[in-house]
Amino acid sequence: MATIDRHFFDIGYMDTLSSQHTAVHQLDPRAKLLTTLVFVVTVVSFGKYEISALLPFFIYPMVLCVVGNVPPAFLLKKLVLVSPFAIMLGIFNPLLDSDILIRLAGVEVSGGWVSFASILIRFVLTVGVALTLIAVTGFNAVCMALEKLGTPKVFVVQLLFLHRYMFVLVDEAARIFRARALRSFGGQASGIKSYGSIVGQLLLRTIDRAQRIYLAMSCRGFEGHVHVMRSHRIGYREIGFIVGWSLFFILMRFYNLPVLMGKILTELFR
Repeated sequence: MATIDRHFFDIGYMDTLSSQHTAVHQLDPRAKLLTTLVFVVTVVSFGKYEISALLPFFIYPMVLCVVGNVPPAFLLKKLVLVSPFAIMLGIFNPLLDSDILIRLAGVEVSGGWVSFASILIRFVLTVGVALTLIAVTGFNAVCMALEKLGTPKVFVVQLLFLHRYMFVLVDEAARIFRARALRSFGGQASGIKSYGSIVGQLLLRTIDRAQRIYLAMSCRGFEGHVHVMRSHRIGYREIGFIVGWSLFFILMRFYNLPVLMGKILTELFR
């Protein structure tokens, strides 16, 4: 029960972070969204054996976290929570690709382990920058940016409702588990049948709650448009933000910065 409540408040904490007034928060959401899309496309375009070339891309989310006052520990906790998906995606690579690719201090490393490490790094970069984008922009503002950039309105509204109903689902689940714990004096479930009953009750209560929310939104004049409190516009700062970071990403895509720095240091201290 405490775990559900904690994750519920963590979801709301993202909205709290997005309401700050830092230099990153004041940028137009479209600028941050476009820059993040360029970042993600560039990161996923690397080969499966690339590791060192991906390391400079950590600079972008780190700068957003520092300037946007986003706690790195909070993002790290969220990454650990969803990391099993990335681990299951690449855990079998060492079995499928056993050819020796590199040797480190006499230890032979197969291509499967290298590709597995590359998957994990790209997972941390892409998911981490997406969480950082929401933390410094806000989910509503991200949806607004998608709509203004030409994304179909139906898709944007579905994303907005998914975010809103996530709170409804977690809230109803917390109520059900709290009632179950009180009736069983904190005891464990008697079996899988009890969980089936909980899922059924959760579905019915969520549908009923969603209908009431929809009626309340309709009474307040909701017509499918995304509204945000702040007014945004594309200016020189936004153009500089997009162009500057995009050039950096493209440059790092074609030039392996760690390798180049290693060669330069080797020449200097030879």
